[in-house]
Amino acid sequence: MATRSEAGPTAYVNARLLDPKSGLDAPGALYADRGVIVDLGRRLFTEGVPEGVAIVDCGGACLAPGLVDMRVQLGEPGNEHKETIETASRAAAAGGVTSMVALPNTDPVVDDVAGIEFIARRAREEKLVKVYGYGAVTRGLEGRELVEMGLLSEYGALGFTDGLQAVANAQVMRRALSYSRSVGTVILQHPEEPALATGVMNAGELATRLGLAGSHTLSEVMMIERDLRLVEMTGGRYHVANVTCAEAVEVIRRAKARGLPVTCSTAPHYFTLNETAVGDYRTFAKVAPPLRGEADRAAVTAAVADGTIDAIASDHAPHDQDTKRQPFAMASPGIVGLESLLPLSLALVHAGRMTLLELLRRLTDGPAGILRGRADLEPGLPCDLVVFDPDRPATVDPDRFRSKSKNSPFENHMVQGVVLRTVVDGRTIYSEAGGGSAA
Repeated sequence: MATRSEAGPTAYVNARLLDPKSGLDAPGALYADRGVIVDLGRRLFTEGVPEGVAIVDCGGACLAPGLVDMRVQLGEPGNEHKETIETASRAAAAGGVTSMVALPNTDPVVDDVAGIEFIARRAREEKLVKVYGYGAVTRGLEGRELVEMGLLSEYGALGFTDGLQAVANAQVMRRALSYSRSVGTVILQHPEEPALATGVMNAGELATRLGLAGSHTLSEVMMIERDLRLVEMTGGRYHVANVTCAEAVEVIRRAKARGLPVTCSTAPHYFTLNETAVGDYRTFAKVAPPLRGEADRAAVTAAVADGTIDAIASDHAPHDQDTKRQPFAMASPGIVGLESLLPLSLALVHAGRMTLLELLRRLTDGPAGILRGRADLEPGLPCDLVVFDPDRPATVDPDRFRSKSKNSPFENHMVQGVVLRTVVDGRTIYSEAGGGSAA
C-alpha cells in the first residue's frame, strides 16, 4: 500500500474545475506531485502532458476540493460492530469525503489526549481519508467538569462538543465558551433543551395520531437563544449543529447580523425529508433532533441556499439491526449518511435553489473554515480532491454501502450525482471505475 508521501506526479485533465474559495468554475486541468497541488488552470497541459506524468482523464466531470464532513459518529472504540474507522473511511471515500471529524461519544469517551491520539493513529494506519476528532466539552459527557481544552487542542482536537447531547448547565457552557476563547477553538452544541426534548419525533398532529411523544421545536430554539446570551457574555466561538426549524434559523440569522461569532450546520435529511417520513413508525427516519414539519424543512432549505446555514454535514450515525428494528420509541436515533451526502445535497442545485459552487462551499470551504482549516484548490495545499458527475442519475441502495450499518431512510431514493474518484494527498483512495477503494 502506497503511503501518502509516495504519490507521484499526476495530471488531472479534461475536468471542470470548481473551487468555492476562489470562485473558479472553468474547464481545465490540475497537476499534483508528492501529495500536493502544484498548478491548475485553463491553459495547463494545452500542449500535452510531459512524459513520466500519470494522466487521469476526468472526461469532462467536475473536479473539486474533497468534501469535509464535520459531524460523523464512529463506532470505534467501543462499538466496532456498528462501524470502525476503516469502514467509515471507506464509506467516506465512496462519498467523496476526504476529511471527516468524529464526535467524542465513543467508549471510552474522547475526553483526554489518549482518545485524540487513538483517532490519529488509527487514521494513519488505514491510510484512507483524513480522520480528525472533537474533544468532549465535559468529562465523560456528564455535563459537569470541563476537559483540558488547551491540552487537547495541542494534540489535534478541532473543537469541543458533548456530541449527541446538549451542554445543559448554563454555568458549564459559560465557562466552556470563555475557556474556548482563550484557547482559540470552537464549542459545538447539540441544540435541544433536554428537559423539553423528551419526545421521539416532532411534536404535532402526526405524533398525536401515531400515539408517540413529541419534541417541540421550542426545545431547539430555547437552547440556542440561551447559548447566544452566553456568547454575548464571553465572546467564545459557537456552532449550532443540526439546525432543523424555521425559528432557530431566524434566531441564528439575527445573531449573525449583530456580529456574534456564530456558525451553524444541518444535515441532508433535514432539507430532504419532513416528519411524514416516519410514516407507519419507520425507525430508519428517527433522528435527533427529529424531522420537522414541511414549513420547517422549507425554511432550512432556504437557509442553506442563502448562507445562513454555513455547512452541510452527514450526521453519520451507524446503527445495527438490533438497535433500529425496535418499537419506534425504543429505537436508537440516527441514520448513516457518508455515502449519500453529496447526491442528496445536489438536489438543491438541480432544483435551482443554489449554484454548484455555492453548494460545494457548504460542503468544503464552509466546514473547513469553521474548524480553522483549508479545503480549496490552491497550489501548495494537499491534493485532496473529488471527481464527480453531478447529473448522472442513481438510486440510493444501502445494501451497497461500504458502511457496516445500513440504517438509511433513503432506500430506493432517486438522486442525481455520482462520485467517480476520491483523492487524498495525491493518492486515489476510491475509483468507481476500479470497483471501489484503490488504496
